[in-house]
Order: sequence, then structure tokens, then C-alpha cells
Amino acid sequence: MCSILEVFRNRYSCRAYKADPVEEEKLAVILEAARLAPTAANRQPFRLVVVKTEGRQEELRRIYPKAWFVQAPLIVGVCALPNKAWVRRDGKNYADVDVSIVMDHMVLAASALGLGTCWVGAFDAGITREILGLDPELEPVAFTPLGYPLDAPAAKVRKQLEELVLYR
Repeated sequence: MCSILEVFRNRYSCRAYKADPVEEEKLAVILEAARLAPTAANRQPFRLVVVKTEGRQEELRRIYPKAWFVQAPLIVGVCALPNKAWVRRDGKNYADVDVSIVMDHMVLAASALGLGTCWVGAFDAGITREILGLDPELEPVAFTPLGYPLDAPAAKVRKQLEELVLYR
């Protein structure tokens, strides 16, 4: 296993996947990483949807049309339960924040295990609900293919720390 900063440096948005299956043990680690993610007031207002792509590629491309989205053997979605989430005094519902932390835990765990992911938020929620048979209270927020990378990461471009941090 890599150091945590190595995992951060090595993670990238993978857009080409091998058809090789993801081992159940690795999937279990990734799902456990999601379960352990911190959520506001520990409410855990999310559900994970694991979808096998084999034989469903055409249907699943209705969620997100890029060919690489269904190239991996699995797609994992994170859905919010806004009615179960903590709400700040000013009315800010933290479901999206919680789901984002969950997704981040999963993509970083996947990267540490040698698997590729690509955070996808550009999808039609209505079509997604229909295809995956989601209950009305579940709000699909983000998806990622999950599989072994077929491509290689490009160089990361990030701002300098001095541009991002304010000290007061």
C-alpha cells in the first residue's frame, strides 16, 4: 500500500478500462472506505449502488453516453438521502457534502488498490432513477466506473499552495 500522499498524487480520472473483473475483496475494501467516511452528525445519508456493466452497456450509456463509462466491469453510484441528512441552522442541507466525502473515500481507496475511477456528475437523474430502479427518496449524485486502467495518467496541473491557502 502507498503512503496517503502517493495515493493523492497517483489518483487520476481514468477514461479507459480493461475488461478484467474487480476482485470481490477489493470491492469490499472500497465499499468499507465509503462506510467509514465522515458525514455530518454521523447520519450517513447515502446509499451505494453497484452495477455490473456486462450485457448492460447500451442501457447504462443512457446514464452517461461516453463509451469509457461502461468499459469497466463495474459502475458505482452514490445516492443522497436529503431527508436523512443533517441541516445547518441556516437551512443548508449537507447531503451533497456527505456524498462527496463518500465518493472521495471510494476513489482514493480504489487508487490505492491499483484500480481506476472517474468521478461523473453529468448525467440525467430521471433516466438514472428509471434504469437503476431507485426509490424516489434516493437522489443520484455521482458515479464512477471501477476497473483496471487501460490508460495512463497525464501530468497533474495544480495551483501553487500559496494561491490556495489563506492565513488569518
